Amino acid sequence: MPVYMSINMTVFWLAVLVILVVIELFTMGLTTIWFAGGALVAALISIPGLPVSLQIFAFLAVSAVLLYFTRPVAVKYFNRDRVRTNIESMVGRQAIVISEINNLEGVGQVNTGGMEWSARSSYNNVVLPVGAVVTILGVDGVKLIVEERREG
Repeated sequence: MPVYMSINMTVFWLAVLVILVVIELFTMGLTTIWFAGGALVAALISIPGLPVSLQIFAFLAVSAVLLYFTRPVAVKYFNRDRVRTNIESMVGRQAIVISEINNLEGVGQVNTGGMEWSARSSYNNVVLPVGAVVTILGVDGVKLIVEERREG
């Protein structure tokens, strides 16, 4: 490959790298940083004038490897101190059944933190009576999924 072609490809990969890093800085979503790593490797490979097909393969391969192996670790690390907000904060809390919960009839309400919520049991064949203390297991749409609290 001619020297000028090598320089052009290096400039191209460095431009791609800069663009991807700028996008990552604006989004902060850990979406393009993996591809920026691939662009860096492709830029390094382009310096000695290796074939463009090898550069593209290196870009794709390194990006995929970084995405597959490091993204789960990075997401776990960055979300470690994330404070649960809104509906997520309901999971694990206690509630009182204020209207019988019967999944077959599609009825039921609980009160938690002074607010009333529609609710359903985590088990279809269980009817939860008024006054029962329940634990919130999750959320399905706008309904809380609850289970009767067990003592012990």
